[in-house]
Amino acid sequence: MFSINTLTSHVLCHMPLYITRMRTNHFGMADSGWPGCAKSLKGVILDLCGVLYDSGEGDGVAIPGSIEAVKKLKESDLQLRFCTNETQATREKFVAKLRRLGFDISVSEVFPPAPAAIAVLKERGLRPHLLVHDGLLPEFDGVDKTNPNCVIVGDAAENFSYQNLNEAFRVLIGLEKPVLFSLGQGRYYKETDGLKLDVGVYMKALEYACDLKAEVIGKPSPTFFRSVLNDMGLKPHEVLMIGDDLLNDVGGAQHCGMKGVQVRTGKYRNCISAELGSFEAS
Repeated sequence: MFSINTLTSHVLCHMPLYITRMRTNHFGMADSGWPGCAKSLKGVILDLCGVLYDSGEGDGVAIPGSIEAVKKLKESDLQLRFCTNETQATREKFVAKLRRLGFDISVSEVFPPAPAAIAVLKERGLRPHLLVHDGLLPEFDGVDKTNPNCVIVGDAAENFSYQNLNEAFRVLIGLEKPVLFSLGQGRYYKETDGLKLDVGVYMKALEYACDLKAEVIGKPSPTFFRSVLNDMGLKPHEVLMIGDDLLNDVGGAQHCGMKGVQVRTGKYRNCISAELGSFEAS
């Protein structure tokens, strides 16, 4: 069992996060050589929800010690970025919320899926039908949505009604070559009042109904992680990803060649991590 202090303790000594144990992930990459690799670190990527704060009523609440941890990272020689699958607000409003919670974070440091999705739409000449949270809709104001030829699904929360899901299904089933984009594929996340179903559950429903495979934009997509690495100007082995999701944060990072560690905050569930850890090591 390692603590985050194992990683450059002078930077992360206030981080209230704990690594479960180093494990071989589903992609066959082992975390051998840990913690010696910490000496070669030049950058850190942090997940947000469940790592720095718990979402919920109002702005949510900062996890104790997390504000100080971000401050110490920014005072260090390490580059810092924030990689999130947050899709309930535009990037600007999301960062404004984080700043109200006390975090010194700028818009340019935060990488959510929506801007990456818009870039893909423009590159491929696609017009989306949107099944997303109302708070995210302004992000797509400049996107042509007439006569949609694809569907984008995000964490729509209460908008995940039967009517809205069925409408997305009808768009997809009516296309000769249906295209489904999912802004992340998480199973659930934690809010202050408990666990909540995430976008991956509804993505799977549309995949099953339409007999197709969604294209994931966001974690754990290698393309998504590489866009963050490119912005940092660093190689994968020089960067550490810290998240609360064993598959999408840790596994996705390791698949790209980064080191990935899971924290014991947010959605962390000891029984699930132990089960996956045993499977991965077998």
